[in-house]
Amino acid sequence: MVRAGLTTERLVRAGAELADEVGFEQVTVSALARRFDVKVASLYSHLKNSQDLKTRIALLALAELADRAAEALAGRSGKDALGAFADVYRDYALAHPGRYTAARYPLDPGTAAASAGPRHTQLTRAILRGYDLPEPDQTHAVRLLGSVFHGYVSLETAGGFAHSAPDSQESWTRIVDALDSLLRNWPTR
Repeated sequence: MVRAGLTTERLVRAGAELADEVGFEQVTVSALARRFDVKVASLYSHLKNSQDLKTRIALLALAELADRAAEALAGRSGKDALGAFADVYRDYALAHPGRYTAARYPLDPGTAAASAGPRHTQLTRAILRGYDLPEPDQTHAVRLLGSVFHGYVSLETAGGFAHSAPDSQESWTRIVDALDSLLRNWPTR
């Protein structure tokens, strides 16, 4: 018997909230059952196992991030688009640390292809069109931006910049400026 009020969507959203509170690594079907004060078995009509739950949280996080990025990029180009895009990732990671971690959860190729993941690449490429980068340089630039954004956010959320001046926001702004300059002056072979 399915418990009234429990749906897959509600469980996934609660799992995402739990990830933000205790860390994505700690999210399990058992932890989710405790949150709803139900037996674990009652969740198996909605979720296969903890891996299924984590995959669904990852898909939710990827979709949320892509939607926010698309909204932030609307009507922008160049450095303005680059800064807005970067801020979406940083702001999301700071506000939703568990979901941000979930967005990097390994997905099988079919699930990854059907996820919002490819939208992230499309959005990044849309920004790069304003910098007139040809292939394969555009692919290199997509990887560079992802690496810089993720690396900075990972260090910042781990407290890596909390004990030194200048403020991390100042560094973030300077990094976006530097990336803009690099993209406008991309090295040729």
